[in-house]
Amino acid sequence: MDATITLRVDGEERRLTVDTRTTLLDALRDRLEATSPKKGCDHGQCGACTVLLDGRRILSCLALAVAHDGADVTTAAGLGSGDGAPGGELHPVARAFVDHDGFQCGYCTPGQVCSAVGMLREAEAGWPSHATADLDAPVSLDDEEIRERMSGNLCRCGAYTNIVAAIREAAR
Repeated sequence: MDATITLRVDGEERRLTVDTRTTLLDALRDRLEATSPKKGCDHGQCGACTVLLDGRRILSCLALAVAHDGADVTTAAGLGSGDGAPGGELHPVARAFVDHDGFQCGYCTPGQVCSAVGMLREAEAGWPSHATADLDAPVSLDDEEIRERMSGNLCRCGAYTNIVAAIREAAR
């Protein structure tokens, strides 16, 4: 069964018809040519497909596109003022990833950046994590806290030390 939906992807409203079983990831990549989110495991275990949905981070491989009709989807390409275009300004988190070599092969980087942006918003809103020591104090993003909050995003190259340093800098 097909359904027609509308998504606002990286600031642009897009209308498409999808099979009701189509994941948001497949709709983005295969139908809308938004290739920033990557298909890694396709089981929600690696985080390569992380996007911001209405400002919150989600694993797009686990979300059905039809369930998010009318949603605002931001990929790593849509962060910053450049909208992914050459010469555009990078989002501060993406800039910190570049400055700290928070990537090697780069496959996981778009998901890492989207997750970091979402995670920083969560911390700013005061949402605790499993590693939050004092639930009554403002969230302090030390390395342990950053690692816990980013634990759903895997990097096969092992750039974790630089990813944590990049997020620590972006959090300042």
